[in-house]
Amino acid sequence: MREFGYRRAVDVAGAVALLGADPEARFLGGGTNLVDLMKSGVERPALLVDVRELPLDRIEGTEGGGLRIGATVTNSDLAAHPEVRRRYPALAQAVLAGASGQLRNMATVGGNLLQRTRCGYFTDLAAPCNKRVPGSGCAAVEGEHHNHAILGASAHCVAVHPSDMGVALTAFDAVVSYETADGPGELPLEAFYRPVGDTPHRETALPPGALITAVTLPPAPVAAHSRYRKVRERASYAFAIGSIAAALDVRDGVVHDVRLAFGAVASRPWRARAAERALTGGVASADAFAAAADAELAAAKALPHNGYKVTLTRNLVVAVLTELAEEAAR
Repeated sequence: MREFGYRRAVDVAGAVALLGADPEARFLGGGTNLVDLMKSGVERPALLVDVRELPLDRIEGTEGGGLRIGATVTNSDLAAHPEVRRRYPALAQAVLAGASGQLRNMATVGGNLLQRTRCGYFTDLAAPCNKRVPGSGCAAVEGEHHNHAILGASAHCVAVHPSDMGVALTAFDAVVSYETADGPGELPLEAFYRPVGDTPHRETALPPGALITAVTLPPAPVAAHSRYRKVRERASYAFAIGSIAAALDVRDGVVHDVRLAFGAVASRPWRARAAERALTGGVASADAFAAAADAELAAAKALPHNGYKVTLTRNLVVAVLTELAEEAAR
């Protein structure tokens, strides 16, 4: 591990200034991803700017019934918050599915969104990886890729984003607030992650040196009737091989509102807009749910060993939406 400096920020402006003064500095939240990558030699910052003590650890209601979640709120506190569990249950479920209690106690909301999209080749310094060394190639395309992307990938990278929390936040139109030396800004989470294209090493649309300060969930009555379902290869905590955040409002058997986002299928949490359009205003039935999933997955491009994800994601859509529709009919 490279030797590095350590500074503890005391306010947001100071944190931004510290990072701006050193191009090799990085913000440190819980460190559950960054420190691991430093140990493996993938990340080699010269300075860590600790932001855990900044006053960004509150969850507050917004006008109309939304929530503003501070960037240093821990995953544990987010999942346990009564208003998160009441208004956005799929988000609480996603956080609980994401990691062990020890990791949730350390990991922060801002850090979770900034964890690297990665696969085994990213952390193997002997393997080519365009995310780690731009232009070196993608070993996964011809190598081990059974848990890689089926949507939105490119020949330059087929890794999938690992965040469970991000999938639920994407389904509910979350907005990321940040601070830079030039002032504050906002990005819808759906635009926060950049398409892979030919620059997979550039993962987010955040301006250079930006510090995430909060994530805001707008009012969404449908979110109170939501669920997160994660499929993984072992019962202990592991990255998903497929996941879904879904919310459904059914009235007299007709879909009034629906939200869908998929995990483990792309380099970012995947908002299933085509499926939502296919469902809205139609009959809430298993056949309709399957047809909507097919509409979304028509763009899927599977590799030789990950085609099962198309079927898995389709089945998740049907199963979870059917459960939500049955609950609404009771």
